[in-house]
Amino acid sequence: MSLPQEQILAAQKANLETLFGLTSQAFEGVERLIELNVTASRAALSEANTHAQAVLSAKDAQELLTLQASLFQPLAEKTLAYSRHLYDIAAGTGSAFGRAFEAQANEAQRAFTNFVDSTARNAPAGTETSVAVFKSAVSAANNAFESVQKAVKQATDMAEANFNAVSTSASKVAAAGRKR
Repeated sequence: MSLPQEQILAAQKANLETLFGLTSQAFEGVERLIELNVTASRAALSEANTHAQAVLSAKDAQELLTLQASLFQPLAEKTLAYSRHLYDIAAGTGSAFGRAFEAQANEAQRAFTNFVDSTARNAPAGTETSVAVFKSAVSAANNAFESVQKAVKQATDMAEANFNAVSTSASKVAAAGRKR
């Protein structure tokens, strides 16, 4: 009788450790996001000050237009860099959560399969058909879960590839703008 209690306590302990680990990961992601935003805000404030000083010291309209035009190219590049950092933070934190979820799901699946197998071995005579149907349903559910995991992984990979393609395209546009 103590074996199931020990298993329950071990599972609860593992779940608690996972929860604290994920909470720590979430805080690290938030800290990185705050650091990124503070750095970007400081840089933007400094650049705005520098640009305002340059605009105020412009001698004619042509110089003013040149200053304004020169503002947009670096702004696009900085926005792209900020987006990339933001994506990296979100992807890193998300993948940590995904790995933890996958590990927990695999452990729960293994424990449930062991429970079903143990129950099937101890089932009364004459219930073999019911046990076989139940085991088949569990197997089908496991296969469906694995298919969903694969689909989510493919969708995540595709989203990352699309983001990288957009980033590369935007970088090329920004570089072409600099050459003008």
